[in-house]
Amino acid sequence: MALEKVKVEPYLGKEQKNIDYRGYTSGILLTFSIALIASQIAKTPFFSIMGIMIISILLGVIWGNLPSIRMPVNTSLGINFSSKVLLRVGIILLGFRLNLMDIVQAGMAVFIIDLLVITFTLLFILYLGKIFKTDKNITTLVAAGTAICGAAAIVAIAPVIKGKQEQTAIAVSCIAVLGTIGAVLFILLYPYLPLTDTEYGVLVGATLHELAHVVAASVPAGVSGGDSAILVKLGRVLMLIPVIFLISFFLNKKNKNQHQERSIKNLPIPWFILGFLLMSSINTTQLIPKEVTNFLLMLSTYFLAMGMVGLGLNIKWVDFKKVGFKPIGVAILGFIGLISISPILLFIYRFF
Repeated sequence: MALEKVKVEPYLGKEQKNIDYRGYTSGILLTFSIALIASQIAKTPFFSIMGIMIISILLGVIWGNLPSIRMPVNTSLGINFSSKVLLRVGIILLGFRLNLMDIVQAGMAVFIIDLLVITFTLLFILYLGKIFKTDKNITTLVAAGTAICGAAAIVAIAPVIKGKQEQTAIAVSCIAVLGTIGAVLFILLYPYLPLTDTEYGVLVGATLHELAHVVAASVPAGVSGGDSAILVKLGRVLMLIPVIFLISFFLNKKNKNQHQERSIKNLPIPWFILGFLLMSSINTTQLIPKEVTNFLLMLSTYFLAMGMVGLGLNIKWVDFKKVGFKPIGVAILGFIGLISISPILLFIYRFF
């Protein structure tokens, strides 16, 4: 009787499972530790302009490129979990920052300003990218970060355009530096600008990249300036949803001949954006106690920061050398272009 050959699978016992478990734990703890350090740095006077998310990705890049640091291979499991899963959960919870009724009650002026800012900035930077022949993905991410809400917009749109982690990190880094410089310039120019506090706030909220940049730059204008700045900025954040829908629509239209299996992974927009909209809707009802909302926003901040650390840890200096100066030049010119339409934005605000 012939003996039947039996295929023997390798035994993955408790020891192997523990290695994987420790990889997740050590990687997540590493991103949390660096995010915690970033949160403390962000409390200092100058670095508060940059905010915890921007500092987190910069610390991640620095830590990941130190020649004396050699992280265990299995640590990448937890680092990737932070840069993918926790980052998206952070964006979902960020929806609790938005009250949709505040945007509606702000009137047509804020809506028109935000619509003009986003439309002009996206088209202008994409046009610059075409002229300078920069990487299309990086250009799109820089355009989104400049036009909408900085790092959050970049990491939200990256999966839609199938952007690589190094492209995402480079775009975030460009936005981080430019937004910080812009916030400092606004603070220095505030005493000399012929604007009311509210008008100054509108200008800050319409042109700066990160919410942290907007909050920091609006401080000299007091409560009224700060409120108007945040309101205009949150209107831009809300625009993230239709922008992602539009990008998804055009990408799907371009690839309509390609057969794709229908599943949750192939939704026309990232699933976490639907979560973001759901959380915004729940927050608008004001059924959740303020203390709970504040706690969820704190979690959002740390999840986003840990995700940024994860992105930074996966980036090497050679990635920045590969793309060269062109994307940075496009980001700078795009920001200058956005600032140049300030008189139009102020006219719209005064007219409506």
